[in-house]
Amino acid sequence: MRKRPDAKGFESGRRGPDRHNLPGPRPDRSRPEEPRTEQSRPDQPRPEKPWSAKSRPEKPRPEKAWPEKARPEKARPEKSWVEPREGRPKPAPVAPSETERSPASGGTWLYGHHAVLAALRNPARKILRIIATAEVIAELGPTLTSASEHAIEPLARETIARLLPGGAVHQGLAVLVRPLRSLAVEDLIETAEGRSSAIILVLDQVTDPHNVGAVLRSAAAFGALAVIMPERSAPDISGVLAKAASGALEHVPLLRVVNLVRALEMLQGAGFWTVGLAGEAEKSLATLGLTGRIVLVLGSEGEGLRRLTREACDHLARLPTKGAVDSLNVSNAAAVALYELVRLTD
Repeated sequence: MRKRPDAKGFESGRRGPDRHNLPGPRPDRSRPEEPRTEQSRPDQPRPEKPWSAKSRPEKPRPEKAWPEKARPEKARPEKSWVEPREGRPKPAPVAPSETERSPASGGTWLYGHHAVLAALRNPARKILRIIATAEVIAELGPTLTSASEHAIEPLARETIARLLPGGAVHQGLAVLVRPLRSLAVEDLIETAEGRSSAIILVLDQVTDPHNVGAVLRSAAAFGALAVIMPERSAPDISGVLAKAASGALEHVPLLRVVNLVRALEMLQGAGFWTVGLAGEAEKSLATLGLTGRIVLVLGSEGEGLRRLTREACDHLARLPTKGAVDSLNVSNAAAVALYELVRLTD
């Protein structure tokens, strides 16, 4: 227990005085202010601290190189099917590539018995490839061989379907051909010279390939000279069109012109009468009694003839109909009109 100090500031039991309890002011123990020198002024920058022997600047690390054992990964070879062993299922047939489906040679696939046989018998056709099923080869083998010098490739029905456009009814037979030589209106005029009668069909914006093929078939049946279509708003010459034509594509030239009105004017200058079919015409085709060289112009089913095409025709005629339906399909109308023109000519 600490004792209480006496009046003189001495604590009983201790040898010396307690300095904290001495009378009088306490001494100033703060450090004396050092005079500022030139180097210690705050307005001047401090000198840079030199590097010590222990602290060294960091050296740039060298790029890490692959060790000798690590090698770049080699490209894996493509897997190839080996000869199947007993009990192992055979690999499924590989689908043809896009190049085989759309040949780079510029050829067109024609399919169906009538279209293929007509193409093989046409000396103007360039044949590139013939494919058929085993059943078709057994049935039409001699006919196909006599019509073409090319060998027939036996393929499965499913393989032929993959080579052709989707939904093609190929009947187990197809042929890859080059397009026929395109003709001009001047060629038709030259062909018609010396003929007392000739019929040319013009299709104005008929876009369905089935309808164009059916018109070609009727044109071949009634001996028409050619069929003319515009470059635009007309289908391509494809296998669908050729199958609908049922071989008529090889017998009736199919022309494509840039300006349909200009083509009509050229034919008029060569002595052709131009008549357009229109449901609102006052006279029927039979009433006109046209003979000689005639151009029959048909429009699309929805809009019919365009205004400029209509104005370029010499006559407008209609096909008389009686019944609930007041119009015909363009291919049916072409067949009826061709029959009427041929009847008047004969």
